[in-house]
Amino acid sequence: MVVTPQPEPDVFCAISHPARRRMLDLLAAADRSVGAIAAHFEMSRPAVSQHLRVLLDAGLVTEQRHGRERHYHFVPDRLGPVREWIAQYERFWDERLGRLQKLLSEGTTE
Repeated sequence: MVVTPQPEPDVFCAISHPARRRMLDLLAAADRSVGAIAAHFEMSRPAVSQHLRVLLDAGLVTEQRHGRERHYHFVPDRLGPVREWIAQYERFWDERLGRLQKLLSEGTTE
């Protein structure tokens, strides 16, 4: 039997949905239960749980049981691949901001 290794969880796919990005924003502020997260959305609690499962599978959150509740914790280090990818494009922003700054400073010297 050949065992195929499981692919690395896709962090980009996990953050592609706006609801999951909002959930990460909430968890960046504080650990929360499913119910506390669901209170911020107009979707069913099972739908929130499905989104949390995607974040959990990608390693962006951890889950800890407290009695019957599950609390979720944000793991920001897993966003490293996103940060590295965005860093490639910072030079374009820096160039454009530099040109804008130059234009603005030329306009104020008149």
